[in-house]
This record gives sequence, C-alpha cells and structure tokens, in this order.
Amino acid sequence: MSPRRSYDQYCSAARALDVVGDRWTLLIVRELLAGPRRYTDLHADLPGVSTDVLASRLKDMERDGLTSRRRLPPPGAAYVYELTPRGRELLPVLQALGQWGQAELGERRPTDAVRAHWFALPLLRSLEGEALVEVRLEEGDFHLYVGSEEGPVYGDGPAPGEPDARLVMDTGTCLEVGRGEMSVADAVRAGRIEVTGDGTLAKALRES
Repeated sequence: MSPRRSYDQYCSAARALDVVGDRWTLLIVRELLAGPRRYTDLHADLPGVSTDVLASRLKDMERDGLTSRRRLPPPGAAYVYELTPRGRELLPVLQALGQWGQAELGERRPTDAVRAHWFALPLLRSLEGEALVEVRLEEGDFHLYVGSEEGPVYGDGPAPGEPDARLVMDTGTCLEVGRGEMSVADAVRAGRIEVTGDGTLAKALRES
C-alpha cells in the first residue's frame, strides 16, 4: 500500500483532495455507484488504467474508508468491492464535477472510450421521484434507481425486472438533457424520447 500523501494544508478542500485527488479514484467511485463490482469488471470499465494502479487505488480507498471488500457466497466465491456510506457521499460531488465538465466534452474523439452507463449520472440529475428507469441508447442499455438513498444508483444493462419507465433516445438527446439544455419532459414532447411503462414517472412524462 502506498504511503498516504498530503498537501499539508489546514483546508477542507485540500483534505478532501488528500483522499480523492489521485488519478482514477473518482472514476472508481463512479463505477462503484453501480453497486458491488469485481476487480475484473472494474478493470474492463476503466480503459487505460493499469492493473497495478487499479489495485493500489482500491487498497488506498479501502484504507481511507471509501470502499470495502467482501467475498461473495458460493457459487460466486469472488471478491467484490463496494462503496461505504462515506464513499457514497461522493455522488453529489461527482454529479457537480460532471456538470462542470460538460463544457469540456465537445465532439467525441477517435481515441475516446465510451460505455453506455457513463451517461447515467448526468441523466439522473434530470429525473425526480422514485422509480426504476431503463434507458436505451445506441451504445447500449443502462438503468437508474431514481431517488435511491441506499444501494446502487445505476446499473449497466437492462433493468433487473420490469422498469417503471423505459426511455429510448439517441446519444445527442441524452447529452443535451444531461447538460441541462433540455428537460426530459421537453424531449418527450419533441418526440426525441420514447417513453413506455406503467409507472408513475412514465405516465407523468407522457402526460407532460
């Protein structure tokens, strides 16, 4: 485990960066907001990180109380990493950072990796209430636990069960909604988001 480095400044921002300022740490948090993940799954969804760096970051995060590691019962019998309540408190930090960083996105570069679930946190800011929402993009599917106070806030792939609402849109629409340039309701009215489902959220969006 690497020795903990510090800015040695009596400032809450500096103290926070002592814990989460290393490269990859917040992106690991982003992945773990989807719930417990195996090391191999984390490595697959963090293209560019070396195995040594990922292992080091996970150990540092466990030491600092952001994550914990546990062994799944058989037949899984694999170790998974998950956020502690302290780590989960970084959700609004990541959402604010993502909102600030929207202006930096521009056009996707040929070298840019992309995963469908990376659109989850920006879109989550645009939905209210409590609902399980499935989202379908060209890049793939993901699902959101809108209003969740415990457990995962999103997940990769289709919803684990019948969602309260299913949203189908193109990536451009998802980006505009995530940037706050268009509300989900406005996109539905404009025909840019197709809504199906029988939940309260789906009905409200169709009636908006």
